[in-house]
Amino acid sequence: MSSLLTESDLLDEEEVVWLEGLDRLDYVRQTLDKTRRRTSRPPYGRDGRMVGYVLLGTRAIPDPDSGLYRRRIFFLLPHDRDTLPQGLYREGAPGEAIDPRTVAPCRPGMKTVRSQFGLGAIRVR
Repeated sequence: MSSLLTESDLLDEEEVVWLEGLDRLDYVRQTLDKTRRRTSRPPYGRDGRMVGYVLLGTRAIPDPDSGLYRRRIFFLLPHDRDTLPQGLYREGAPGEAIDPRTVAPCRPGMKTVRSQFGLGAIRVR
């Protein structure tokens, strides 16, 4: 899923949990995953690493067909800017990338100059 989440996708969020400090992350990727639990750390099966996730409130209702909750997960892949600063995303960012400093429960993250071009772009401007 892209960064184009709406507040209606995130109504049951209660808390954002970060697994890493945000000071060195220009962007994170966000997606909605289906998980068995509304709280606790969700499983992570992608390449790269999970850097954060949300906890859902008690009003969250699982999907009636699957019994799973939709939760936002924040992650980075091995070729992202934090690991390869001179790599593919030294300028620009993947479509689902958002600035982690703009994330809050029930509020989608946003793209910023920092998330799209890096901390160096902010210093130059």
